[in-house]
Amino acid sequence: MIAKLWFKCAAMHDPVCPKILSPCLITWEAKFRDVQVVIERRFKGDELVRRMKGWVTVDPEKVIEIVNRYGKFKINEKGELFIELPDEISYKSLQSALQEIFSEEVILEKI
Repeated sequence: MIAKLWFKCAAMHDPVCPKILSPCLITWEAKFRDVQVVIERRFKGDELVRRMKGWVTVDPEKVIEIVNRYGKFKINEKGELFIELPDEISYKSLQSALQEIFSEEVILEKI
């Protein structure tokens, strides 16, 4: 089962979900020679959620902690964040836990 997680935007108060537009490019600066290595890598799901700190009305670390009890963060080929859950019971349990702790600040939507 797959679900999408929506956060309340701290600025606009609309539901938002982070999305990767392009992968992160990493290289090195070397002191004694030129380094020609560039690594292109996407964030993992929980890394992307952590980057939302300050942009959303909840603490992303607390959301990650709760989601990890029931499922796993994933990012699809389009860069969209979603949660992979083993079954309907896990979905309903996660939905209840998020509702209880965050009320309408975090919304779980079945896809």
